[in-house]
Amino acid sequence: MSIKLVVGGCTLNIVSTYVTQAGLDEEVKRRFWKRLDEIVRSIPPAERIFIRGDFNGHIGSTAGGYGEVHEGFGFGDMNGGGTSLLDFAKAFELVIANSSFPKREEYLVTFQSAVAKIQIDYLLLRRYDRGLCKACKVIPGESLVMQHRLLVMDVGIMIKKKKRSVRGRSRIRWGALTTDKAQELEGGLSVMGALRSGRDASTMWTTMTNYIMEAVREVLGVSKGFP
Repeated sequence: MSIKLVVGGCTLNIVSTYVTQAGLDEEVKRRFWKRLDEIVRSIPPAERIFIRGDFNGHIGSTAGGYGEVHEGFGFGDMNGGGTSLLDFAKAFELVIANSSFPKREEYLVTFQSAVAKIQIDYLLLRRYDRGLCKACKVIPGESLVMQHRLLVMDVGIMIKKKKRSVRGRSRIRWGALTTDKAQELEGGLSVMGALRSGRDASTMWTTMTNYIMEAVREVLGVSKGFP
């Protein structure tokens, strides 16, 4: 089962899996791995992928020949189910997150019953996204289903804010005012006939203001309005 989440400009694919138990038919297992293979191949490289599942296998406490996917902090002894998981991770350049951090036994065991303590639940992500994983561990005392314990991973994703192109209001270039420009303005305003008598004060003020602003824009110029 998978779900695609878009957070800001980042696309996350969360995949939940359950591998059939060790005693079941090999053809059933083969179909499972084939289906999971198809799901992972369908996800573009630019998108992040996080796989969480009960893989019913033990990857062991040491990396063996799988150093690129197993970082040496597992639990127990490797078995056939664990080898299948490691081969899958190696084929798709994934890393097993809960093998990446040195933890005490209580933070590694994902399944505990009266007769056994084992590690069969895992979290995987792409190797080149390894830096996103800040921590991964079991939460002691928190049970999910039956004897399974809660496995969590802390992921840090930087969301880039898009720069908005905002066009500001055009402004008069007052910085261009020099002595020569001032004299030019003075000459233009001296011939202004806006203050002739016989008009009301409001009309005279509006006419004068418009005339001054028009003259200033013509002489000094205006900006293009960029922020």
